[in-house]
Amino acid sequence: MKHNRYPHLVVDTDRSESLTSTTGAVLLRKTMQIAGLDTALSAALMPWTTSRTVHHPAKVLLDLATAVAVGGDCVSDLAIVRAQPALFGTVASDPTASRLINTLAEDSTAAVAAIRQARAHCRERVWARRRPLEGRPGSFDGGQVIIDLDATTVTAHSDKEHAEINYKRQYGHAPMCALLDHGQYGTGEPLICDLRRGGASPQGADLHITTLSAALDQLPAGERGQVLVRTDAAGCSKEFLAHITDAGLQYSIGYIVSDTIKTALARLPEQAWQPAIDTHGEPRLDAHVAELTSTIPALANADAPSWPAGMRVIVRREYPHSGAQLRLTDIDGRRYTVFATNTRGTGWTLPTLELRHRQRARAEDRIRNLKDTGLANLPFQAFTKNQIWLEIVCLATELLVWTQTLCWGPHATIRRWEPKQLRLRILAVAGRIIHSGRRQLLRLPTNWPHLETITTGWTALHTT
Repeated sequence: MKHNRYPHLVVDTDRSESLTSTTGAVLLRKTMQIAGLDTALSAALMPWTTSRTVHHPAKVLLDLATAVAVGGDCVSDLAIVRAQPALFGTVASDPTASRLINTLAEDSTAAVAAIRQARAHCRERVWARRRPLEGRPGSFDGGQVIIDLDATTVTAHSDKEHAEINYKRQYGHAPMCALLDHGQYGTGEPLICDLRRGGASPQGADLHITTLSAALDQLPAGERGQVLVRTDAAGCSKEFLAHITDAGLQYSIGYIVSDTIKTALARLPEQAWQPAIDTHGEPRLDAHVAELTSTIPALANADAPSWPAGMRVIVRREYPHSGAQLRLTDIDGRRYTVFATNTRGTGWTLPTLELRHRQRARAEDRIRNLKDTGLANLPFQAFTKNQIWLEIVCLATELLVWTQTLCWGPHATIRRWEPKQLRLRILAVAGRIIHSGRRQLLRLPTNWPHLETITTGWTALHTT
């Protein structure tokens, strides 16, 4: 048998080469320029700029976002970017970056609003260059913008301001997120990530209305006509659904399996059930859907506000998979999942509506990606500083997603890559910067397995 061994190498501590690491981040830098993040943030953060400013606040925030995008999770990771001036220019020191965050945190409300205004402007530019969604803007079928609202827990391993124990017995904070779903061919964008104290409830109409309004402000004006709002049962309140209906939007909201629902299920005839489908449109084994709207008795008395007109209640039943933890709401061994929607029209069958609601699980993927891009741990003790950090996390995530959108085709596999894959295969490649005439050239290793993917992305950024 042939034995393959690792080559025996010795690190030469007396000499180093002029190599540049993470050169794949040149795609992030070019995306930043195309989106206009540098100019938009510079204008938005002008009130925090003085005549003695050496490092512009916009450049510092973008350098921090770049450091987080390539794998950093705190201010000190800015050293990775600072060590490569040929690629990223002059980068502020850690104390300078910390002082800027201190300054922005003194009026975090105004600073967050300014950063979000710049992000919304740049999102409109990116979408005008290449729309990340299928279909036509504003169209009901295919071009619809889907916004998922969901709260998550960011654990704290030290005593941070407003870190509390939540209902899950976890200690930390509970940010509320509004996440845009790119569909089956892409990932998604973080529209809003609002930091909240750890004990804050994930329920409440006011919370969801405020988050949705801020998320809509992040969308290009031409994309706000056809929006679908998805949440779990925490968002199922009469006031929130009425707000969505009055705004002319669609919703697909989780619904609690209450005694009222159980009574309606008992009245439902067996022939009302239809086979549920998977993502390929094929029937799922032992999974069925049905509409409960006509079998639900009055949900409130005459003096109480009613549910909005046009609301439909749809239920899915299936046997829990092997190893799944059973719930109190399971009936006769079957699990029932209920949701409310106001979507009607040709082509929107019960199985299709149920599949669309089930795809709300993609929000968990988006949150996992956020936690892999700086959200896993909040680096500061002060609550207002961590609010600024969440905006940096959103900037870093958007840099990655916009790069995927602009560099590669709408159905390219790389559009679905998560941050870890992008960093390992695209951003982590080392290269050498050489001077030829009046030009600076970045040369990449010829044997890098994803070299063609990088060159394709670079070409697209210059030609699209």
